[in-house]
Amino acid sequence: MYCVALRRMRAPLRAPDWNNPPRQHKPLHRVEACLDLPIDTAHYQMYSSCNRYRNRLRYRLQEEAAVDSPVTISRIAQHAQVSKATVSRVLNNKPDVDPDTAARVRRAIDDLGYVRSSQAISLATGRALAVGMLVPDLTWPMMLEVLRGVTEAVEASDYGLMLYSMARGEQAIRDFTNRAVRARQIDGLVVVVPTGMLDYLTRLHDDGLPMMFVDDRGLDPSLPAVATTNFDGGLVVGRHILAMGRRRPALIEGPMHFGCSRERADGFRQALHEAGVELDPALVCEGDFTEKGGARCAARLLAADPDFDALFAGNDLMAIGAMRTLARAGRRIPEEVAVVGFDDIHAAAHTSPSLTTVRQPFYEMGLTAARLLLERLNGRPLPQQPLQLPTTLIVRGSSGGTGA
Repeated sequence: MYCVALRRMRAPLRAPDWNNPPRQHKPLHRVEACLDLPIDTAHYQMYSSCNRYRNRLRYRLQEEAAVDSPVTISRIAQHAQVSKATVSRVLNNKPDVDPDTAARVRRAIDDLGYVRSSQAISLATGRALAVGMLVPDLTWPMMLEVLRGVTEAVEASDYGLMLYSMARGEQAIRDFTNRAVRARQIDGLVVVVPTGMLDYLTRLHDDGLPMMFVDDRGLDPSLPAVATTNFDGGLVVGRHILAMGRRRPALIEGPMHFGCSRERADGFRQALHEAGVELDPALVCEGDFTEKGGARCAARLLAADPDFDALFAGNDLMAIGAMRTLARAGRRIPEEVAVVGFDDIHAAAHTSPSLTTVRQPFYEMGLTAARLLLERLNGRPLPQQPLQLPTTLIVRGSSGGTGA
């Protein structure tokens, strides 16, 4: 196509008057922006009648304007020189895309810094793309380890994580019900069951909300859960104190309405029974999983028979409380009384002497529960039975060991 502007190439160059352009040369919309372009805008009046020049200028304007705008599938397609449908297939990991083409699209995604819109995905799929985690209180000694595992699993997925604490009691329960459940802010829930909420959570599960329980207390075995080997943990404690030559053991049980308390006590009794050692009923006390409860039980046991030579407490907090009571009573640990706890909370390694205990894999329990829930949200069925992760005996100074 013959461009009339070429006939004026020999004319003296002069700066364009953008406010009053010549009548025969209509400026582009907001043509002032052209002054910032690296293209030779001083020749605008000379070349403006040339379609090719105008198209180049328009494209440059669009390119500059797109720098601060959200990256779209259209831009990715243009950058990778493919169709929008191809970009969509790559983003959704469809197998019917040529590997070289898929690699080119992914390079374009990286170059442009594209991030998928969670709102768009939510509208398209009908999902919130969020996983909830319900906990009793973040001050529980094991809670941060469970949360660390859940967070690691969720961060590796396309989902976000919403944390709900029941520390405020009934008001927190109402907020959780209104915001998370009724408003459908979450697609599934990882649960460390708060006190008094098991029946409510069971109804939510039965109504179809995908859930995984981190069960450190032996709850309803019909619920999908990641648990730990409480019986085996109690069994190995009994065998350990017997191997240390102790024959007059005492037991501080956890609250017996928790399955984990019964299982730990049953495992401990089984080890004693195998060795022909009887557990005196007078040397058994039911505690409440607190330091004060452990201290109170230890005082009661000392009053019943001060000559016991070993003590197994159903969790570390009770064991720590019992150790303080024994120390005040003048009983030397471990020379006169070997003490063993259960959980391996952070404080267990920092008592004097350091506490022998059974380690529950709290981090692994949270990680596994979150991964199973995410698989359920992607269409895979949950295990029919609670998945049990193994416990480990950690021998330290309170039972005569030297381990850290």
